[in-house]
Amino acid sequence: MLSLKLPENETQRQAALDDQELLDTPADPYLDTIVRVVRDLFSVQTVLVSLIDRDRQWFKSRLGLDVAETPRSISFCDQAIQSADTFVVNDAHVDQRFRDNELVTENPYVRFYAGQPLFSEEGQALGTLCMIDPQPRKLSPREKALFKDMATLAEGYLKLRRVSHQTEQLRDALSREQRKGMLDQLTQLWNRAGLEHFLAHEQRTAQERGAHLGILFCDLDRFKQVNDTHGHDAGDQVLWQTARRISSAVRPNDIVTRNGGEEFVVLAHVNDVRELEHIAERIRSKIGDSHFTLEQAELPLTISIGCTLIGEAETGANAMKRADRALYRAKHNGRDRVETATD
Repeated sequence: MLSLKLPENETQRQAALDDQELLDTPADPYLDTIVRVVRDLFSVQTVLVSLIDRDRQWFKSRLGLDVAETPRSISFCDQAIQSADTFVVNDAHVDQRFRDNELVTENPYVRFYAGQPLFSEEGQALGTLCMIDPQPRKLSPREKALFKDMATLAEGYLKLRRVSHQTEQLRDALSREQRKGMLDQLTQLWNRAGLEHFLAHEQRTAQERGAHLGILFCDLDRFKQVNDTHGHDAGDQVLWQTARRISSAVRPNDIVTRNGGEEFVVLAHVNDVRELEHIAERIRSKIGDSHFTLEQAELPLTISIGCTLIGEAETGANAMKRADRALYRAKHNGRDRVETATD
């Protein structure tokens, strides 16, 4: 098996990655879409947007793999970022570089791997778009070209994201160590600590801009039945998919968090309560309009939502309580509905 050999430009490469402010941030609905399309196009089990950090590879977007990171020392992607072209392993079982790798001999039992480096504006390899499958295969020239095109889309989006307003906010507000403590490992959303931080931050920002900060308190309906009937692994998959659906239903600068269990909270700058209710209805539709796909079942699920605007002189904590009461009313009135706080 290959030993870890760092690129000659490792110092510059790591500095470029750090400057992107990508590590230990929530999953991104646009990258999630690219990952999903690649999996469907190539009929593989796993697709990742993998970032190569100092001693780990961390997945900004993932489909088909439960863990958020693996050691860099066993990473196929570490080899891929040192390649000038698409890095392909047709069958890891017969490849002397990887046949003893624990990712090959143990779960996820990698046999086929293809990784396309993703570069910064300065030309530094940040990570890869990669696809993995437990069956050996080869890529035709047409498939390789198509895979490169998909990587170009992912790379272009990362470059655009770097100059976005939200990235500037992250630079100003949070260090990497702070972000690590605010990220929910299961859903790759901000956790409750992240919610508390951004609630105060976004309330101040809304006041400065003369806008309203809206709160959407979302709770999956009858989620306990999923765990009881299909097991906690299935429940975790539902929570992961719920996070992706909510993120894809909101706007780029809205903040999606997991408050705990099956509860999710969205913070959104809006002009009025009607705009907030429209966002809530998009979330409700995104959850309920199509079944959740698990390994052994397809589940119809719905979500109930309580929403409110934070009052001019109101604390965020008090507004959260009012949104929670509106959520309770949505549950009481039949579930799969949006209710707005009236107090």
